[in-house]
Amino acid sequence: MNTVLATSEVPLPPASGAWREGDPPGRRLWHVRERPLPLEAGGELPAVRLAFETWGRLAADRSNAVLVLHALTGDSHVAGPAEPGHPTPGWWDGLIGPGLALDTDRWFVVAPNVLGGCQGSTGPSSTRPDGRRWGGSFPFLTQRDQVAAEAGLADALGIDHWALVIGGSMGGMRAVEWAVSYPERTNALLLLATTAAASAEQIAWAGIQLHAIRSDPHWRGGDYHDTGRGPHAGLGLARRIAHVTYRSEPELQVRFGRTPQHMEEPWKDGRYQVESYLDHHAAKLVRRFDAGSYVVLADAMNAHDIGRGRGGTRAALRRVTARTLVAGVSTDRLYPLTQQAELAAGIRTADRLRTIESAYGHDGFLIEVEQVAALVHELLG
Repeated sequence: MNTVLATSEVPLPPASGAWREGDPPGRRLWHVRERPLPLEAGGELPAVRLAFETWGRLAADRSNAVLVLHALTGDSHVAGPAEPGHPTPGWWDGLIGPGLALDTDRWFVVAPNVLGGCQGSTGPSSTRPDGRRWGGSFPFLTQRDQVAAEAGLADALGIDHWALVIGGSMGGMRAVEWAVSYPERTNALLLLATTAAASAEQIAWAGIQLHAIRSDPHWRGGDYHDTGRGPHAGLGLARRIAHVTYRSEPELQVRFGRTPQHMEEPWKDGRYQVESYLDHHAAKLVRRFDAGSYVVLADAMNAHDIGRGRGGTRAALRRVTARTLVAGVSTDRLYPLTQQAELAAGIRTADRLRTIESAYGHDGFLIEVEQVAALVHELLG
């Protein structure tokens, strides 16, 4: 039977997989903004904390800083092993380190956990100034709010411009927002598997996932963090839906086909291998992520529109002055190449659209590290 809930052998997951005070810090550092952060949709956050990690050393003239921005369920742990405080290995582990594309003997790499996230940054699982958790009262965020918080981190580090800003998917949304909002602070830009504005289909897919979480009886309007039971079924279902859109149909067919899971019979309430695969990813996510953050970040992705209040997409993209490469994944059905083509055509400092050849669909920007590394080398030399 398909489930991410507990059995007699598997203990029930905590209400949230968020990092909490008292957990091992791992490699995290923190930046705290003491003054309120005004929000694009109205209101403000009274204080903001961003968790971040760094690799390498900042040059004396502060010219070697690179900003790496993660996707929806990523975090600041871009490189390094799983260890106390970091339940999974770095999600781009082959990109950062001595002798790699982001050579830490040359570059100072900074990766923040996004505002609204759950791995040390201010989000729904965090406490408000009055000591209670934000939960369902956490305000609506946009990509511009998240980038404004990251600009505060850059200020605190003394970085007035980035040698490179790189991001894919949701991270690519923030990367292009950086280049439009702060063109003078973005020297080079690498956009991967992303878009200038969320499409109707992307909003629809995310909307189904949001409905799955909010329909879970343990959602409690987002105020579940201290109840001992979180919306695991809803978050697990959202992850299953999302993961299908992240991969390609040919890959799933070649990898799994119609094969039943070992020792299970689908005609007797058993599963096919592809169902077991999705169950596995759902179970992993509910133990390392927070449903409230998933909702906040998915809403922010749906709100992404680089042209909002700027005269439209074309006018906004003309603000970009950074040397830019735009790449999409050949088999991406969630963020199709037409969206990256629009970015490449609209940014005057970009050339032709680059294509990452991959069987893995949208996740190709994470998996095809050698191809991403080649793009980084092209931009940074």
